[in-house]
Amino acid sequence: MTATTAPRLTNLLGMSRAEMEALFLSIGEKKFRAAQVMKWIHIEGCDDFAAMTNLSKALRARLAEVAEIRGPGVVYEGSSSDGTRKWVLEVEDGSYVETVLIPADNGKRRTLCVSSQVGCSLDCSFCSTGKQGFQRNLTAAEIIGQVWVAQRSVGPRRDTANRPVTNVVMMGMGEPLMNYDNVVPAMKLMLDDDGYGLSKRRVTLSTSGVVPMLDKLGDELDVSLAISLHAANDELRNKLVPLNRKYNIRSLLDACHRYLAKCHDTRMVTIEYTVIKDVNDQQEHAEELATLLEELPCKINLIPFNPFPHSGYEKPSRNQLMRFQQWLYELGYTAPIRTTRGDDIDAACGQLVGRVKDRTRRHERYIQSIQIDAD
Repeated sequence: MTATTAPRLTNLLGMSRAEMEALFLSIGEKKFRAAQVMKWIHIEGCDDFAAMTNLSKALRARLAEVAEIRGPGVVYEGSSSDGTRKWVLEVEDGSYVETVLIPADNGKRRTLCVSSQVGCSLDCSFCSTGKQGFQRNLTAAEIIGQVWVAQRSVGPRRDTANRPVTNVVMMGMGEPLMNYDNVVPAMKLMLDDDGYGLSKRRVTLSTSGVVPMLDKLGDELDVSLAISLHAANDELRNKLVPLNRKYNIRSLLDACHRYLAKCHDTRMVTIEYTVIKDVNDQQEHAEELATLLEELPCKINLIPFNPFPHSGYEKPSRNQLMRFQQWLYELGYTAPIRTTRGDDIDAACGQLVGRVKDRTRRHERYIQSIQIDAD
């Protein structure tokens, strides 16, 4: 007699409102049940249908037969002396991703940095995650599951004046616009009042510049936008961000203008600029950056390079960072330096996970190239 496999339960965690409503209609229930269950999942952090007391016992039993609420598994949770908290989470296939909660303004602002992929396919030369290779895209449930885990750990969202997560930045492992079909539904849940109820100004997508998908994003959402620029000319950016060879700086900035034009309010783009010693930290680089951005409504965030083994790059001195900041200030830009947080728990993206299951074998090739150079 052949054993039969039980049908897989539907995971409600990453479902959009429309998908949830369709599910309830399919089991003979009213659409409004979707809002009730969304609140239990995303506001209360509940994963047990039996605890959903505003649903009938019959409906709770029916849901338990066809569905589940399954978040990522917590492999590691650490708290830094500066209040930063980091999770390493296990997703469906046993891979690990990271998410980090960063407090600011005496704890009034708590920003969660969320991953969109296992590893990253872009291979930026200064990025630790890029050297680990790429395995796969995360599902919408695995993306929103990072917010769900963090919020459950800190506390439910009932108290809107003291939210456990006040901001989300899609700046963790991976390039969000290379996983568009899962990132956008997850961000819509972040914005939904029955989800995480965040303002569109408090949800930020960071991209290295996948121009066609950035244009598509502007047709669906108007969340805040950050651009991983890191260089002000194509020759240097080609080396730092290989994607630039396909979508150069001019095409990227044009896409930024189109995106801002679709927003229904006054908005600025955040320019992320990783400052690397003797690579992009000189006065001419600051002048070139200021000229490049003079027509784009933007603010600049300076990020000190975070060293990792065999990168070939070095972190600039504090004095050099301050000089670079001052040059930009004299050219009309306020450019805050991002404070390094959570060093004692390896909070920087990609540091703690280390090697992922790399289908591209990029990490292996990277290590081999280092060994060859050493010989």
